[in-house]
Amino acid sequence: MIVVSEYRGQCVGVFGLGKAGSATVASLVAGGAKVFAWDDKSAVADAASRDASLTHCHFKEWPWHELKALVLAPGVPLTHPAPHAVVAMAHQHSVPILGDIELLYRAQPQARYVAITGTNGKSTTTALIGHILNEAGLRVQVGGNIGTAALTLEPLGEGGIYVLETSSYQLDLVRTTRFNVAVFLNITPDHLDRHGTMENYVAAKCHIFARQQPGDVAVIAVDDEWTRKIALSLQSPVSSVASLTEVSGYQPLQRGIFAEQGTLIDATGDRRLETGNLTSISSLTGRHNWQNAAAAYAACRACGVAPDVIFAAMKTFPGLKHRLQLVAEIGGVRFINDSKATNADATSNALAPYDTIYWILGGKPKEGGIVSLSEYFPKIRHAFLIGQAAEEFARTLEGRVPYTHCGTLEAATKMAAAMAWQEKKSQAVVLLSPACASFDQWQSFEQRGDAFCDYVGALHAP
Repeated sequence: MIVVSEYRGQCVGVFGLGKAGSATVASLVAGGAKVFAWDDKSAVADAASRDASLTHCHFKEWPWHELKALVLAPGVPLTHPAPHAVVAMAHQHSVPILGDIELLYRAQPQARYVAITGTNGKSTTTALIGHILNEAGLRVQVGGNIGTAALTLEPLGEGGIYVLETSSYQLDLVRTTRFNVAVFLNITPDHLDRHGTMENYVAAKCHIFARQQPGDVAVIAVDDEWTRKIALSLQSPVSSVASLTEVSGYQPLQRGIFAEQGTLIDATGDRRLETGNLTSISSLTGRHNWQNAAAAYAACRACGVAPDVIFAAMKTFPGLKHRLQLVAEIGGVRFINDSKATNADATSNALAPYDTIYWILGGKPKEGGIVSLSEYFPKIRHAFLIGQAAEEFARTLEGRVPYTHCGTLEAATKMAAAMAWQEKKSQAVVLLSPACASFDQWQSFEQRGDAFCDYVGALHAP
């Protein structure tokens, strides 16, 4: 755990007591701060009220004239669709608003920081970078949006490296944090209800480059129009390494780090170096993972790791749970858990590698639905619809893909397995890739994915 002593003897407000908020409270209390805390969710608030280490009361009752900071949970609206009332009160009393990553940085200023953002691929790239650095013998801790709260990480001090997945919400809450290596993967419409416009969403993501200094490195995967514009507009003295996979209609890079027909190329120096063939690594299946690998390679080179060490570590990367995770192969059918695909763009990466798909999808819908996935419809033998999005998705699939309303994930898993076994198609996969958030039926995509794994574990082939 990180001890935050900056506010010793002073008052700090913590709003939002989930995983990150609870860790923040513990870190501040350990550092001698007087903590006032609240969560709008009654069950969380009730649990916090039994914690004698903090003052638990509604934020309207906090001593705002004494507060030195408000530490905000990333999920609390900062600007759109309207600032939360606690944000408005902080502005009214000129109380600085920040997040847990900012506290980590202030508490561990001698460490180095590698941050990763983008709409998709963040978690895989974060985990891959952490794996490579660890295999290279460096002292590293991995956390942030990937699921491990920043302040639960171990103190590393000088020579240590924190590898942090950063969402747009978290980047909105950094104030002085400097990322020595900043990785920007891609950008597609997402979280617009929170940011208002694409421009605001992109601006939040671009906070990852703020305060970089000479010697720091910006890694930008220029595979979409937005990231290409960002790469061109990044006017700073930092060293910028653009990584590219293969993009239709875009001139491939002559210099940089990129994947060419699955071969990872390092063309940043005087000669072009072919570091290895990514198609041989099962945990990095799919063209989207080539982008992740190129970005991870660039970040690890910036940390001083040799090319051969990087690729050797990539070959032992176990992959990320809930992202194209092979759960089991039963009766000749593979069951793939891609619960982390919470939007259509992420699901496109799951549909691309397979040709005979029994697709489980649905949940709390995102803007745009699944219309953008039409090119993959010929690969889908049958769709099994669950959750709030079922009716909307059925309208999109009508006349193009046969579908069944299943209601629950458990029912969908059983129906998909039964049909796949009955049809006995070669290379068949039952794929959970919802293209939706989980919050209509589950607390998180992790819980949804774990449930799918349990349902698959209970199956028996005929």
